[in-house]
Amino acid sequence: MENEKNKDYQELDGDTLYIVSQTFKALSDPTRLRILYLLFQKEYSVNQIAETLQLKQSNVSHQLRYLKSLRLVKFRREGTTIYYSHDDEHVMKMLDQTIHHALHQ
Repeated sequence: MENEKNKDYQELDGDTLYIVSQTFKALSDPTRLRILYLLFQKEYSVNQIAETLQLKQSNVSHQLRYLKSLRLVKFRREGTTIYYSHDDEHVMKMLDQTIHHALHQ
């Protein structure tokens, strides 16, 4: 009987486990959450993010590099300015739902 319950279970492969764990790691940092939540609204340049969130530009750049490496943000260049926006609708929906959950506790 026990084998019948588990016959549909498939273990996650190592690559999937790594990506999922890194995504949750990215979302566990308050600064990265603030940046992602801001980028959920619209696109911003590094300077605009730093000014809006009152963070050092170097810290914002560092966090954006990390988020970009996980494909959670993307960028476009306009002249010498780079604008960032969110790049994963699934993660943004999860973030939005988690925020709503926290607000309705």
